[in-house]
Amino acid sequence: MELGMIGLGRMGSNMAKRLIKGGHRVFVYDRTPDKVKEAARGGARGVYSHEELVNALKPSRHIWIMLPAGKPTEDTIEDLKGRLKKGDTVIDGGNTHYKDDVRRAGELGAAGINYADAGVSGGIWGLKEGYCLMYGGDPKVCKRLEPVFRTLAPKEGYLYCGPAGAGHFVKMVHNGIEYGMMAAYGEGFSLLENSGYSQHLDFEKVAHLWNRGSVIRSWLLELAEAAFKKDRRLESIEGYVEDSGEGRWTVEQAIESAVPLPVIGLSLFGRFGSRGGADFSNRLQAALRNEFGGHAVRKARAVRKTRK
Repeated sequence: MELGMIGLGRMGSNMAKRLIKGGHRVFVYDRTPDKVKEAARGGARGVYSHEELVNALKPSRHIWIMLPAGKPTEDTIEDLKGRLKKGDTVIDGGNTHYKDDVRRAGELGAAGINYADAGVSGGIWGLKEGYCLMYGGDPKVCKRLEPVFRTLAPKEGYLYCGPAGAGHFVKMVHNGIEYGMMAAYGEGFSLLENSGYSQHLDFEKVAHLWNRGSVIRSWLLELAEAAFKKDRRLESIEGYVEDSGEGRWTVEQAIESAVPLPVIGLSLFGRFGSRGGADFSNRLQAALRNEFGGHAVRKARAVRKTRK
């Protein structure tokens, strides 16, 4: 199958490689020319503008966008909208909010352009292991794209989830669950680290053990084992945990749907706390306990500079 790929970051470039290996004809574009040249050396057809990409593809065109959610993706789709023809298809494989998918499907549909959304999980391991794909859109359009999904995914690793937005909705919930699982592993190993048995425990071996028949075995635990192998107590890593948006959207959706998600919600707030924003809150709570109950407070090791 012939496909255009826009965005050659860590995910997009590896997806293009996997598609080429699977026998697909892939045209690639990225705003960084060197990335296009590198992909071309691997068998892709390199182009250097949206116009060139659209002209290079045969109707009906299929263009997969693998860019950060928000403005980069919005600007790209808006530009393509003026270049594509009736019957062409845009696939957004980034981490887009599902409500944006619903809007785009309507806007592009009015011009006769098809739209599909694909939630993609697999990270940097996707090239070798395959990508788990959750996609939505018109069933007939998605059926046409199945050869692409089949090549990108491992066996039984892709699923049609419903109309536009369904793919990214399922991926959003997937990432919310991921937040909760990561938080649970983090808390468990933290308790081990702060126990009287800590000096006897090799965390790499513990993670390895738990992946041998245990009910908490998972790929995340395999990755934890790999991390502990590199740094047995993770001393070289600062405890700052970023969030890319899907966890927030999951909690927002829970509020909108009146569905309780205490584990996922707390895991998201825990990430916020890792960035120092909770430090002042903790200091105030300690001060209040001292004020109303005379409870002792620990003096800061260094005087903090007041923010202006």
